[in-house]
Amino acid sequence: MKNTFGNNLKVTIFGESHGPAVGAVIDGITPGLEVDNKFIEKLLERRRPNAKTDTARSEKDPYQIVSGVFEGKTTGTPITIVIPNGDTRSKDYQYGVARPSHADYAAFCKFHGFEDYRGGGHFSGRITAGLVATGGILIPALEKKGIRIGTHILKCGPGADRQFENIERDIELLQNSEFPVLEESEGQKMTDYILEAKGNLDSVGGITQTIISGLVPGLGEPWFDSVESMISHAVFSLGGVKGIEFGMGFEFANQTASSCNDSFRMSNGSVITVTNNNGGINGGITNGMPVLFQCVVKPTPSIAQNQQTVDFKKNQNAELVIKGRHDPAIIRRICPVLDSVTAIVVADLLIGRFGTDFLFSK
Repeated sequence: MKNTFGNNLKVTIFGESHGPAVGAVIDGITPGLEVDNKFIEKLLERRRPNAKTDTARSEKDPYQIVSGVFEGKTTGTPITIVIPNGDTRSKDYQYGVARPSHADYAAFCKFHGFEDYRGGGHFSGRITAGLVATGGILIPALEKKGIRIGTHILKCGPGADRQFENIERDIELLQNSEFPVLEESEGQKMTDYILEAKGNLDSVGGITQTIISGLVPGLGEPWFDSVESMISHAVFSLGGVKGIEFGMGFEFANQTASSCNDSFRMSNGSVITVTNNNGGINGGITNGMPVLFQCVVKPTPSIAQNQQTVDFKKNQNAELVIKGRHDPAIIRRICPVLDSVTAIVVADLLIGRFGTDFLFSK
């Protein structure tokens, strides 16, 4: 099993949903970075279920940093973050009966029945808490270098949010929003849609949009470590994400080159593009424009409706009504997770090009 991501900055995740704890180990990090506990707590709170559109599971996330930080600064040695689990109800999970669109059967095939199935075990979205805590260290360090990251819900049911406009202002808005949208009225449409699904014992998906501003041109590689492939690698580690597109994405299929090429111009001595249809990336490498990508997030597969399935222990067909507490949509809670995994990729790319001390600010 591979649980480590990164070439230069490496992040390893650990834990199971109903085990003692989840967390992350960060290796290759810059020494001297300020660790802002209030920012980490705020980011974890944005991921935590705390709204009527979320699961009723209570996650307090009282994290502890047990290595790699001394007197409020990173030492440069591996950082270990441990987040205890709580409010678990393992009795709600029945081993052998595969929950549709979950990893239960696939995990059984890979781990021969030794996997921890409670709450999805190591496949649970609960594991993302360690990634978010990691983002809580990296995002402020990137911001001190003028690099900002923000994610909002672009589409969910009848709600359609606007595009990023004033990037700095919009990211600030999202970091302080309980429901991450740029237009409150569209967020209310989404909320109503999610609650309607919840009332029908169902769930819904949606589309997120993430922006990275302030990146220098020249980051990334032309082939296997392109910016797109690195971001996609990290983003697809999140089980709810089933699709990604950069810039105009799939809409390119309906365009001609003359209608969608990004024209280059000079502006105050810098090279810019008039449009940003390619999402700030050419040939796998940043071109200095904001990097922009959208993710498709599937409906939460745990629903309290009768579904057809199999009992893979008894090798027979079965039916299942999933018990327990589950999100009618994970689209809200996945936004700070996307910010965090994006920060991991960006930090890894920067350290790879400029060295470990690049993120250090006196």
